[in-house]
Amino acid sequence: QVQLVESGGGLVQAGDSLRLSCTASGLTFRSTTMGWFRQAPGKERELVASIGWIGGIIYYVDSVKGRFIISRDNAKNTLYLQMNSLKAEDTAVYYCAAADGPGTDWRSWGQGTQVTVSS
Repeated sequence: QVQLVESGGGLVQAGDSLRLSCTASGLTFRSTTMGWFRQAPGKERELVASIGWIGGIIYYVDSVKGRFIISRDNAKNTLYLQMNSLKAEDTAVYYCAAADGPGTDWRSWGQGTQVTVSS
């Protein structure tokens, strides 16, 4: 059974930074594409960033390019999202997700962590 546990959310001011972490178990982490999604109130869940199983293929949604950095530590089965220059519009629940292997068929989700940015 895949388990994804996020941590690192909180309440910050605009311009501040946060780092989210996601610890995974029950899967072969090093060969799984991982990603971060977010969902703001009244909006659909969107893919924020994803990273391929060897870290070589990285995607960012346009709104976070240049501010967020996704990374992974395969030795620790942990995914990270460094969020810099946070804006009020980044306020959302952030979810860690695991794909079905090296592709992008998202199959497993964490419980989510709240990020609130005050302006």
